[in-house]
Amino acid sequence: MAESPTILVIGPRWVGDMVMAQCLFSALRELHPNAAIDVLAPAWAAPLVKRMPEIRQQVELPLKSGALEFRTRRRFGRLLRGHYDMAYIMPGSWKSALVPFFARIPRRIGHLKEMRYGLLTDIVPLPDQVKRRTAQAYFGLAQGGTFRAPRLAIDTENQAALLGRFGLEANKFVALMPGAEFGPAKRWPSERYAGLAGDMMAKGFRVALFGSKNDAEVTAEIATLAPGVVDLAGQTRLEDAIDLIAAARLAVSNDSGLMHVAAAVGTPIVAVYGSTSPENTPPLAEQRELVWLGLSCSPCHQKICPLGHLNCLKTLEVSQVAAAAERLLEMPAAA
Repeated sequence: MAESPTILVIGPRWVGDMVMAQCLFSALRELHPNAAIDVLAPAWAAPLVKRMPEIRQQVELPLKSGALEFRTRRRFGRLLRGHYDMAYIMPGSWKSALVPFFARIPRRIGHLKEMRYGLLTDIVPLPDQVKRRTAQAYFGLAQGGTFRAPRLAIDTENQAALLGRFGLEANKFVALMPGAEFGPAKRWPSERYAGLAGDMMAKGFRVALFGSKNDAEVTAEIATLAPGVVDLAGQTRLEDAIDLIAAARLAVSNDSGLMHVAAAVGTPIVAVYGSTSPENTPPLAEQRELVWLGLSCSPCHQKICPLGHLNCLKTLEVSQVAAAAERLLEMPAAA
């Protein structure tokens, strides 16, 4: 193996997973200090990848989410022939291993998952206890190095401009992330978030709601129930959300991509869990509180409650999350 290998990483397709992917990137940088590490990822991931110093560049593969598009993958792979010495395939799907295969990259490393014999040259064992622990599973692909929590760089000039634009002050507002792309079984009810927002505003904090355009209906409902909050859903780019959340005194989130963003920028985080488990995908933050009722029916890992009651979230009271928030607020604010 060359002292300065060129490495292509096939990245995941969710925001939170891309943040946790940095656990692999940092291990690869440690193992191969002089390597050129590129990430094959959708266009939306660019703001995250640019905040990861381990990565040289992003390679964009224009595919529809979840689509096979076999011919496109084959054509794209052929264009990459001769450019890379190693490939790490993070997703477990069969199709995600096609580009490195068609690129004839000498070493193609990944977990077996969908019976990818032949597509991979190096199959990394995936112990049962790690299968749902995404960050640890990604890190395990490196087969060495040190496990490090993700740490995203901050654009301080953009941050200052955004704070001024939205009338916020660093360390004087609480960021609430009430959405979850996965499905409603991850979402703490809007009225509970509204109650928490009221509690935070009574303590003298401003409250900002974060999310994508897909979360706008949820945040609008919260804004109606809790007058005075700043609803930013759909109004910020991903890189803007990164910089603003980094300026918050505290973040409260469902198990979502923005939860992992908050952890990666060092913001104290209260993480609310319903259908998933904090044992598997906790925010990798130094200051965190994990709130989970741990009912007999959870974690079910379903998008929609299979029992129809969503008790894992509906019976989680504002007071329980507010108490977790208070414990974090009692700690010194980050500089």
